[in-house]
Amino acid sequence: MTDRDHAGTAPTALNGAGLSPTRAPSVSALRLKGQTRDAPEPQPKIGGWHWKEWGCELVGTGFQLFAGFSIVALMEARGAPGRQLIGSSGLRLVMIGAAFGLLAAIVATSPLGKRSGAHLNPAVTLGFFLRRHTHAHDLVGYALAQTAGALGAAGAFSAIWGAWAVKVNHARTVPSASVHPWVAAGIEAALTLALLLTIFSMVSSPRTARWTPLVVTGVLSGLIWAGAPYTGASMNPARTLGPDIVAGGYSALWVYFVGPLSGALLAVGLFDVLARERTTLTAKLFHDSNYPSTQRTVLPAKPHRPSGPVAGHKQTAGEQPVPATGGDIEPERLPQG
Repeated sequence: MTDRDHAGTAPTALNGAGLSPTRAPSVSALRLKGQTRDAPEPQPKIGGWHWKEWGCELVGTGFQLFAGFSIVALMEARGAPGRQLIGSSGLRLVMIGAAFGLLAAIVATSPLGKRSGAHLNPAVTLGFFLRRHTHAHDLVGYALAQTAGALGAAGAFSAIWGAWAVKVNHARTVPSASVHPWVAAGIEAALTLALLLTIFSMVSSPRTARWTPLVVTGVLSGLIWAGAPYTGASMNPARTLGPDIVAGGYSALWVYFVGPLSGALLAVGLFDVLARERTTLTAKLFHDSNYPSTQRTVLPAKPHRPSGPVAGHKQTAGEQPVPATGGDIEPERLPQG
């Protein structure tokens, strides 16, 4: 079996135990998957109103952050069971980082993430936009959806957890009192740089692309352990904005826009310098060739179609599917390493 054949295959570690590949997919998966008549092939980035992709980012971001904020409360709130059982603050931070990473992996390997790419973070989307995978329409649509998801997660967290949410300052990320705001912005840039370089490296080979969610989980554990004592280790403007709006505090909000977005810019530049012989193959954290892609991909994917066949057209037996149009795609040879 070739690397191209492997590209859309879920690894055993993330595909669930004992699930047969012939098992009928769920209704939600069918609605997000591409049309069966379409053959997977490299796709261009395309513009337009991509409501399904944007909706997937909104729900995925909301799920990850609400569950992540809840874990923060259970681990860090005064009197919380996690804080009582685990005395080491460093170990608690590693566990929180692993939790955020695992939650992102759950989204990435779900039908939601396989459709949108599971960016869950405007800095990640900006990075793929600068790598020429993402159309400007999706750059804006994804960022707005991620922000809406973060706001919904923060609002639900504060409403459901009540006093416990207050004990952890509504899950806000703010610089430590001993850290100057510009230093905090630099730390956030460095953390985001490391995260995006990891993602770019993983999705630049068909052999490693399918393991991106697992590797990102480990990397987030280390980054949150290292950065949280100084800045909260947000790496995500939407993740910071949501709780800030709910709590009504914006004193350091700019740090979490300047830092992560600068880190994305640096990651794109450094990847070009450090990995000149490699190219990012997909903008999805878990690429599945059975799902459409509105973003440029060298790995095979189904073409994005609004819905249903072209009006007034009846497909005959043996007819080839109509190719997707719009955007640009460069013919690239699929790397073998």
